[in-house]
Amino acid sequence: MQRRKALGLIAATGAAATLPAVPAFGADKGQSAGITGSGKPSAKGGYTFTQDKNVKRTSVRFKNRYGFTVAGDLYVPKNARGKLPALVLSGPFGAVTEQSSGLYANEFARCGYVTLAFDPSFTGESGGTPRDVASPDIYTEDFSAAVDFLGLQRNVDRERIGAQAVCGLSGMALTAAAADSRIKAVATASMYDMSRSMSRGHQDFYTREQRQKVVDHLSRQRWIDAENGTYARLSHEVPFDEAGNVAPTNRILPQTLPADADPVTTAFFDYYRTERGYHPRSINSNTAWTATTPMSFFGFPLMANIDLLAPRKALLVAGADAHSLYYSQDVAAQVPGTVDLLIVPGADHVDLYDRKDLIPFDKLDEFFTKNLA
Repeated sequence: MQRRKALGLIAATGAAATLPAVPAFGADKGQSAGITGSGKPSAKGGYTFTQDKNVKRTSVRFKNRYGFTVAGDLYVPKNARGKLPALVLSGPFGAVTEQSSGLYANEFARCGYVTLAFDPSFTGESGGTPRDVASPDIYTEDFSAAVDFLGLQRNVDRERIGAQAVCGLSGMALTAAAADSRIKAVATASMYDMSRSMSRGHQDFYTREQRQKVVDHLSRQRWIDAENGTYARLSHEVPFDEAGNVAPTNRILPQTLPADADPVTTAFFDYYRTERGYHPRSINSNTAWTATTPMSFFGFPLMANIDLLAPRKALLVAGADAHSLYYSQDVAAQVPGTVDLLIVPGADHVDLYDRKDLIPFDKLDEFFTKNLA
């Protein structure tokens, strides 16, 4: 079933359960919404994967260009000597470093890289208020700020820094690399173009009329938030009901999985809402983004300058069965010779979050070894 139908299913299954009120303007001081669902935190110290015994992990903080404090985990091979190649990592959209990006960082560090997995601004343990608002501009900046941080480490060769991102943060990583030539190579897994997704729907299914309805919905929500003095949480990918009206919910995923759930919803639920990938700070595990989040994605098209990535290279890894495959295919077709596409047989979108038997780490290592040389 297509993603647009999955969104419609979520809207129709009573997923809009009552959530705690969001603090008033200026009063949201916490580092996460932390609204706990029926999932359970991992037994691995809050991480959804096991840290390699030959890798050291350190919690770090750094500032981005806008002055926000970005929180991350620095992974370093324990027995490494000299200056090493390094990678900045983030994603998926609505996840935290204890989930998929940390797993990738751990695996690359095991292969000899210094890696930095970070929570984007406004999310997880990073700073910024209101909480859980997404910005394509600031998220793109976070990648460059992470490069700043890595390039100042004594054990990092600043001429060999790359980026690896998962799902929705992949679009920001590619955009950051196009604008920041210090990023010498970039790879993605299950890449999502969040600007295209929010402004045009899955597989660009929004009609012109529906796009206008989404804009009108977001514009009305601005008045509601201003009048209430709170930031509501609603769907960042806005679904439509059977009557053709916008039908947002205040959860990304239902609290319990319906018996007739479609494969896309089931795959996301199996990661974010179970012990496999649940985390109390993950937006996807618990709640939804601030309702007006899509506004900036309408105004900030990612990939607009992807041609500036050349002569540097990108490798996009996507599952053959992923509902998001077309995003990677379209970018690879847009800049042939610069972007290569690696399709993983038998993998869906979420499989590439943590299925180490399917994630081609050997091919990713080969790509970065060649392009960070």
